[in-house]
Amino acid sequence: MVNLIGTYECKVDAKGRLMVPSALKKQLAPMLQKGFVLKRAVFQPCLELYPMEEWEKLMVKINGLNRFKKKNNDFIRRFTAGVKSVEVDANGRLLIPKDLVSFAGIEKEIVLNSAINIIEIWDKDKYEEAIDESTENFADLAEDVMGNDDFDGIS
Repeated sequence: MVNLIGTYECKVDAKGRLMVPSALKKQLAPMLQKGFVLKRAVFQPCLELYPMEEWEKLMVKINGLNRFKKKNNDFIRRFTAGVKSVEVDANGRLLIPKDLVSFAGIEKEIVLNSAINIIEIWDKDKYEEAIDESTENFADLAEDVMGNDDFDGIS
């Protein structure tokens, strides 16, 4: 199971390449051989980088959907729109395709945010806005999501 840790600020060059920070590259080392899948996020204006193994687990679930239901087909089409297979090159760079750069509104400054088993790739300003927006409601959200009496708790 993949458990990525950390938030990293870096830059994207004019061609859409980002240098993967060394601390993150160390965590991703066991996954570099198989590559990654880069896609649009469902709920936020950012990108999601899936290690191939995590993507394959997700595809098992998606492949279990009944394709004779229109909403399932619509979901699959939208969920996989713009999906790209990507690799970290020998220089430690990852190329973000132009259509995905455009979708996420990525300028130059970006944030790579670990989200347990994937990496979110954000334009820095959009990331800070998203974090600021959720700050005041985070206590309520934490209680709703993690406040179940059956949960063992983490704090």
